[in-house]
Amino acid sequence: MATIEDFDELDIRVGRIVDAKPFPEARKPAFRLWIDLGAPIGVKQSSAQITVHYRLDQLIGRQVLAVVNFPPRQIGPFVSEVLTLGVPDAEGAVVLLKPDFQVPNGGRMF
Repeated sequence: MATIEDFDELDIRVGRIVDAKPFPEARKPAFRLWIDLGAPIGVKQSSAQITVHYRLDQLIGRQVLAVVNFPPRQIGPFVSEVLTLGVPDAEGAVVLLKPDFQVPNGGRMF
């Protein structure tokens, strides 16, 4: 069982997608995202396998949740700096997590 202390170790923040591009080099279909996580974190990049439900033009301006304190991960030629969070739909495709209302970028989930 995880403890509340384990949960407190995760730094999950809200950010706004400011850019999204195709990621044709990825082994599984994915997009490259740039997410503004507010001060002092700034803009970080993430690879996300979200091509089933989202188009690039739908992503710009959307708020998402991301884990910001995992080490960067090399994915092909791209370095993913944060883990963008989602849950699977009935067929296993990723659905992004987001706040119900607009909130300031950088807010920490608790």
